[in-house]
Amino acid sequence: MTDPAPSSRTGDGTYSGTHATGTEHHDLSSLGYDQELHRGVGYFASFAAGFSFVSILTTVFQLFGLGFSFGGAAFFWTWPAVFVGQLLVALCFAELAARYPISGAIFQWASRLSGTDLGWFTGWVMVVGQILTVATAAIAMQAVLPSIWSGFQLVGGSSADAAPTSATGAQNAVVLGIIVLVATTIINVIGVRLMAMITAAAVVIELLGVVALVIALFGHAERSVSVVTTTQGAAPGAYLPAWFASSLMAAYVMVGFDSAGELSEETHAPRRTTPRTIVRALVVSGAGGLLLLLGGLVAAPSLTDGSLATGGLAGVITARLGDVGGRVLLVAVAIAVFACTLAVQTSGSRMMFSMARERTLPFWSVLGKVSPRTGTPIATSVVVGVGAAIALAVNWHQSAVFTALASLCIAMLYLAYLGVTVPLLVRRLRGGLPGGVDETGAPLFSLGRWGVPINVAAIAYQVVMVLNLAWPRAAIYDLTGHTWWLQWSALLFIAATLLVGAAIHWRTRVRHGGPIRLPAIAVPEPTPEASA
Repeated sequence: MTDPAPSSRTGDGTYSGTHATGTEHHDLSSLGYDQELHRGVGYFASFAAGFSFVSILTTVFQLFGLGFSFGGAAFFWTWPAVFVGQLLVALCFAELAARYPISGAIFQWASRLSGTDLGWFTGWVMVVGQILTVATAAIAMQAVLPSIWSGFQLVGGSSADAAPTSATGAQNAVVLGIIVLVATTIINVIGVRLMAMITAAAVVIELLGVVALVIALFGHAERSVSVVTTTQGAAPGAYLPAWFASSLMAAYVMVGFDSAGELSEETHAPRRTTPRTIVRALVVSGAGGLLLLLGGLVAAPSLTDGSLATGGLAGVITARLGDVGGRVLLVAVAIAVFACTLAVQTSGSRMMFSMARERTLPFWSVLGKVSPRTGTPIATSVVVGVGAAIALAVNWHQSAVFTALASLCIAMLYLAYLGVTVPLLVRRLRGGLPGGVDETGAPLFSLGRWGVPINVAAIAYQVVMVLNLAWPRAAIYDLTGHTWWLQWSALLFIAATLLVGAAIHWRTRVRHGGPIRLPAIAVPEPTPEASA
């Protein structure tokens, strides 16, 4: 049977066909897998997957007030600090994406670099972190939709308190979040082409919204940009600990750029496309987020009356642009929240699918199955959606619990990233990564002699941030002020995740008669072909 002809690119960055070209099919076979997932993702859609996961409109709106409440105006500097650290990680991931373009990238990269025992735990931590992140993204609708129209406050009526930390606000957040999860699950089940089209369109809207928002904020500036050299609005007490606490906002935003790697088996020319879209998604997000933060600080009506900490960026927009203008821009934010939820769920479902097809998860025969009609792993999309809905449910009676979970999910992702960068450094020191060419015949993306110093710096940054993210701060993890297990919930949850994972992995090893073995990958030397 001959392979289908190359698909033609459409204007939204997807493709009119969903099958692999001859070179792509052969390349995936050389990595040890059949082409089951449909290839319907082009360059822009690949970029959109990473950009939507980061989703600066979603997360900056969600956490601007949190960051400012700790560090005041100077919390702005946490953004470039985190960006530089994450860029080091993204460059390492870009090298791996060029050499191992396989779904479930974090699991696959860690397994190929250091063996499947560490790889399994890396993938397990990543899956749990992604499920929590899906829930956190979906719940962000509560910070946006009731501000657009009071009718979105479904619990308690229009007169109810819509603040996410209030009783009715927390419950309404669960309702809105579950509605979003139902929609994103249906889209994921239908197929990657629909997902790619929606994500690409949403990213265009989000980018336009960021540009419009930045222009509007700087057009209503109350003060100069020099305000970022002050600590106005900071929490009382020693400033350095408060500044580190404020960095949680930037750390929460700038994750997920590796989502393009999760879609490698569904992307045309992934060895060439994915490394570039991983880096570009982070760079564009970093630039846009920096301008949003700066615009919010210069346009805020006040930095000292407490309104910026409680109302965040949404309050600044409403105050400066009025009711109608503010609502128009909040619509763009709502679209970004939906696209973010969709992208994170897609990424999590591919990670779970990649682990299941290696028979390393319970019910692997169902979770590792791809629908021949849609070309998507339906079961894992449903499981991630249901898991996120269960995580949302804890917010119904105790919003403090969900706040703790939302904070620690990023620590989980950072921990999983460490499961890749540490063995990557070991591989570099033992001989380096293989070379090769991409689908066009050009050399694969490589850091060259800068690989070791960049890798070392990336690990150092990640270790600091994991400690910073998981530190038992009562102001982050215990909103009740008197619940010890909430304050220590990050470390307790990570420990519980590892213990449950150990039990599952032990059963897997018993069933396999030892650890699973993934074959070593030598990068093929394909003949240049215009595959997309």
